[in-house]
Amino acid sequence: MYNIKKYSFDQAKKLGVIIKPSKHKNKKIDVYKDDLFLCSIGDSRYQDYPSYLEINKELAEKHRINYHKRHHKENIEGTKGYYALHILW
Repeated sequence: MYNIKKYSFDQAKKLGVIIKPSKHKNKKIDVYKDDLFLCSIGDSRYQDYPSYLEINKELAEKHRINYHKRHHKENIEGTKGYYALHILW
């Protein structure tokens, strides 16, 4: 099970959503708004920005920049990609 980091909780708060450990296989986080399930985000088999931060800040920033370059088109509010981009990266 994925251990949600403070960074992700802080980001979720900014977006006005609540996050909990995912109930879905291979997912990290379930996103809720007003007690309504929105989506599951993050593949538990891969690292994310808060996880990389625990290893090395410079490495984390490099991965974050690359993730944003690859996924900038998914930045449509309310989509899984949007929540992954803003909560995990």
